[in-house]
Amino acid sequence: QRHSADMASRDYFSHTSPDGTDPGDRITAAGYRWSTYGENIAKGQRTPADVMKSWMDSPGHRANILNCSFKEMGIGKQDSGGGPVWTQKFGAR
Repeated sequence: QRHSADMASRDYFSHTSPDGTDPGDRITAAGYRWSTYGENIAKGQRTPADVMKSWMDSPGHRANILNCSFKEMGIGKQDSGGGPVWTQKFGAR
């Protein structure tokens, strides 16, 4: 949720924030002790079904979703002027 909110409030769309923070940095800062992680982001899809279709139609995003090494996940959504901003995090401890 935090990354979706940050992208919406600072008007960017990237796995790396303007200050250089990457997904591993954010996951660690949230207190998650990971051994592996992945992140999917999307913008503009109006419904959960729409964003899942977009991710499943993208080979890289689909690979994250189907990666059996990931044991836990979290999802964030933040409304913005350009439509919802979605973040999907995957990890294993």
